[in-house]
Amino acid sequence: MTVPERPCSRRTIATRWAWVGKDGRFLAFAAVLLLAGCKPVGPNYTKPSYTPPPSYKETGAPTVVVPPPNPNGGSWTPASPSDGMLRGKWWEIYQDPQLNALEDRIAGYNQGLRQALETYMAARDQIAVARSLLYPTLSAGPTVTHYKASERRPLASVQTPTSYNDLILEGQASWEPDFWGRVRRTVEAAHENAQASAADMANVDLSLQAQMATAYFQLRGADSLIELLSETVKDLQSQLDLTQRRLKGGVATEVDVAQAQTQLETVRAQLVDVAQARAQYEHAVGTIADYKLPAFSIPFSPLNLPLPKVPVGVPSQLLQRRPDIAAAERRTAAANAQIGIQISAFYPNISLGGTGGFESTHGGTWIQGPSALWSLGAQATELLFDAGQRHALTDQARHTYEAQVSAYKGAIFLAFEDVEDQLASLRVLEREAVVEQLAVASAQHSLDVSNRRYKGGVTSYLEVLTAETTLLQNQQTAVSLQTRQFVASVALVRSLGGGWDVSQLPK
Repeated sequence: MTVPERPCSRRTIATRWAWVGKDGRFLAFAAVLLLAGCKPVGPNYTKPSYTPPPSYKETGAPTVVVPPPNPNGGSWTPASPSDGMLRGKWWEIYQDPQLNALEDRIAGYNQGLRQALETYMAARDQIAVARSLLYPTLSAGPTVTHYKASERRPLASVQTPTSYNDLILEGQASWEPDFWGRVRRTVEAAHENAQASAADMANVDLSLQAQMATAYFQLRGADSLIELLSETVKDLQSQLDLTQRRLKGGVATEVDVAQAQTQLETVRAQLVDVAQARAQYEHAVGTIADYKLPAFSIPFSPLNLPLPKVPVGVPSQLLQRRPDIAAAERRTAAANAQIGIQISAFYPNISLGGTGGFESTHGGTWIQGPSALWSLGAQATELLFDAGQRHALTDQARHTYEAQVSAYKGAIFLAFEDVEDQLASLRVLEREAVVEQLAVASAQHSLDVSNRRYKGGVTSYLEVLTAETTLLQNQQTAVSLQTRQFVASVALVRSLGGGWDVSQLPK
């Protein structure tokens, strides 16, 4: 059977209780002395240990900035959460004023973030609720009663009045000193839960910021695709006009004209489809920024920005910069405090109480010295038998703590996986983009050669059509890769915690 921790020895309690003596006036003073000398029961919290890797694996992308290696013969200097990392408004690295304005609007208008804020405020208020249990409760009030007793009651006498007033002005005070630390552990748990709620709010904020940037860059990528398809429609219209003139001159065939017409209408259909996707991205941006959609629009703006460099820092900083990790760690601390709360149930409940005031049958003598009344008292209650309930609750708290430790470490593992995934995405996408640009240049050269051959009457329009289709496919892939690079860049910033760190948690 597990024996709960003893915050104070029985001898210490007996010695200090001797200060009470026979005079109840020293009762509260003795209780304060005893309370000051007893630490809360239950284990004190120690953050679960985790050793991060010395460096990230997937750091081959040119737009990723990694810290220099440790010098030979030198020693590692512990990095603070913000050393060499993004701070505050991380989206400003993209140098897009329109994105900056949209991101800045989230904090003041987004309802999801407002909900997270109110949830945190409620958790913070719970600290004050728990802390109030450390102090006595005081109440006071008058009682005015008029009694009429039966004249035929048992043992009635003519000297005893049958009608009289009872006027009482009385105050009560009661206090349950926190000898075993139950209230202090409850305050501790409420504080840690409030910090976890604050980290949750930061995580919601970061997610909304990343969603905004992702939808915005997808919209601008759609604009780049619209620009490409619009230029392609112009070129195909020119090709169709040329083919129709050649048909009238007897050089081309009706098959050539039909093929040119089909290619033109196909690209026009793609243009309509991309416009529909752009509208959805615009709606997403407007919703996150809490704009009224009928009056909201984003000007046409193709994605022609340079991809910024993202500092990734050292892996140990990730534990201090991810709000979801911070939330899991704070909930682990709160679960540890719950163990002490359950252990405190093994100790007696000690309460102090006092009453004082005035009582009289006449208003004129109510507030006078002879009408004064008072009482002081103390009570101790120990639960003797509960069929193992306290042991079960204590074991439950310990298992809950261990489960939360696993949740905390699991959040760390997922965070490192997230960062490595985004680093790998950027590395692969940047290599693919370089290769795709070569494919676009080759396809453009092939189309130029086919056009010269067609105009010279050397080949059929089918060769031109094939070259045009190949070029358009490669150009669309290049635009898509550029958009995916920006999306992966935003995802990397999000996986690194954005501009947040644990120093922003409320104290």
